[in-house]
Amino acid sequence: MALEPKDVLVRMHEELQRALKKAPGERRWVMVIDLRKCVGCHACTIACVAENKLPPGVVYRPVVEQERGTYPNVSQVFMPRPCFHCDEPPCVPVCPVNATYANEEGVVVMDYDRCIGCRYCLNACPYSARTTDFGHAYTDNLPMADGLIIGRETADDYERIPNFEYGKEWDRPGGLQSPVGNARKCHFCLHRVHEGELPACTTTCIGRATYYGDSNDPESLVSELITQSNAIRLREELGTKPKVYYLV
Repeated sequence: MALEPKDVLVRMHEELQRALKKAPGERRWVMVIDLRKCVGCHACTIACVAENKLPPGVVYRPVVEQERGTYPNVSQVFMPRPCFHCDEPPCVPVCPVNATYANEEGVVVMDYDRCIGCRYCLNACPYSARTTDFGHAYTDNLPMADGLIIGRETADDYERIPNFEYGKEWDRPGGLQSPVGNARKCHFCLHRVHEGELPACTTTCIGRATYYGDSNDPESLVSELITQSNAIRLREELGTKPKVYYLV
């Protein structure tokens, strides 16, 4: 009796454990998104919002939709668009306080304690991968009529629970401190990765269209995928050298 094939999530998890045994500087985290499998369900977007407790207006992984063809031969294409964690990130040199930089693993990260909210990095990013946290909450302006007060308080309490981006506890009571006012972006779920878990978007993808791993490992799944003839990177002519690849 033939064994069931190994799920790609199991394989990527095993490869993640192997990568974490190496020194940080020896790893190169890469994401591959198979556009042929993406069905535009936005599960990755919602998973990212829930994982990072993102407020209104802050989205780390939007899914861009495009309609192609003319009636009656019409189709839709869906493109998840996280931060591309470029090897030559245009957002880094424009920051006047060095609040954004590439860490030793090559992931472009934010230092919320340094960020002054100038938004230069938002303008510099050619992929529109950054947003600003203006301190809003989904419970803002929610009606306070009888019967809704408890519901609002419960939802509001949930929104104010700290998140743990970059492995640090970030509290937002009253919306008065970081990351409120800061630029925010996808960080490849490093707080999960360093604990041995894949990014939330990867584990949630219902079509197994998102892959994550160490491209410095020649036996990893992502290393196999990025060498395929149909693997592309967006706007390579800019010289940004993105770490997110698409299979088309």
